Amino acid sequence: MSKKDGKYTTIHYQKYLELEQLLSAQKMRSEALGEPAHEEMLFIIVHQVYELWFKQIMHEVESVISFFDDKEIVESSMSVAVGRLRRVESILKLMVDQIGIMETMTPLDFLDFRGYLFPASGFQSFQFRAVECMLGLPDQQRMTYHGKSYSSVFPKAQQEQLAAIYERGTLLETINEWLERTPFLELDGFNFVEIYRSAVQSMLRKESVAIEYSEYLTEKEKAMRLQMVGGTDTYFQSILNKETHDQLVKEGKKSLSYEATLAALFINLYREEPILNLPFQFITCLVDIDNQMTNWRYRHAQMVLRMIGNKIGTGGSSGHEYLAKTAQKHQIFGDFHQISTLLIPRSDLPKLPKRIRNQLNFHFNVN
Repeated sequence: MSKKDGKYTTIHYQKYLELEQLLSAQKMRSEALGEPAHEEMLFIIVHQVYELWFKQIMHEVESVISFFDDKEIVESSMSVAVGRLRRVESILKLMVDQIGIMETMTPLDFLDFRGYLFPASGFQSFQFRAVECMLGLPDQQRMTYHGKSYSSVFPKAQQEQLAAIYERGTLLETINEWLERTPFLELDGFNFVEIYRSAVQSMLRKESVAIEYSEYLTEKEKAMRLQMVGGTDTYFQSILNKETHDQLVKEGKKSLSYEATLAALFINLYREEPILNLPFQFITCLVDIDNQMTNWRYRHAQMVLRMIGNKIGTGGSSGHEYLAKTAQKHQIFGDFHQISTLLIPRSDLPKLPKRIRNQLNFHFNVN
């Protein structure tokens, strides 16, 4: 019961959820064409539920993006953002589990009505493409559809909606801008890049000495491992070099800017400082969401392989092959995954000066 204009209003459960409309939306084509296939009902409901979850994910991601419209993100907003991204991760986990429900249908069961689906395909899910856009999957990174843009299967109005998502700003773009604004790299008297570079060199020297004096490695094995250490050093230096990093961004091999990458690295290295804990949780949520998106794509591909083998998909794609490739290629927050490559042991991590640690304690917003 709620109050409006001084009057109390009520609503029935069925009306509130629009159940009449919702439960009448399962139209079995096999039944309409005179050959009802029992399993088609499951197929329809599972995919309709996916679309509902896509809608909820878009609702959550849009709200998180809106938090970053302000130049200053207060701790309370960051906490809410972390909670909503965790919800997105939980939804994606549930979506992966729903594939198990679909797999209670046998391949022969599916063939009873598959012929009625042409040319409908999950590739035509506008909401899923919108989710990918909102999260920040770059156009140039996408698999093409018969050599055409992924958006070519949609009407012009929906193509414009997808383009508008990129124009408004994706989650990845807003996070990059937020990281660039963080003050962690401009702390008084503390040159993070130089101190970190020195710590990396110290760590690699210790690894080289341990390899050289090992009693359990052959000379050939020592040479191979020392070469690997050298390769690691080269990787560290390339990431720490702004010109090299900017070139990788230009080539589409990196998504985060040089400044944003350093800020994310700092947050990961000093995550236990009070003011850095929520930003660390936030970045962890992005990695977890990326993992669940990959899991969903991979499980979807495996289910398709189980159901139709190497047949062409109903939408004309290569079916399992196409889906498997998207699981490999359509990673969105890969730069945050790669931060792990740049981490060093706590024993090698430079201790922050006391005045810097004090700056990283909690501060409170007073309006």
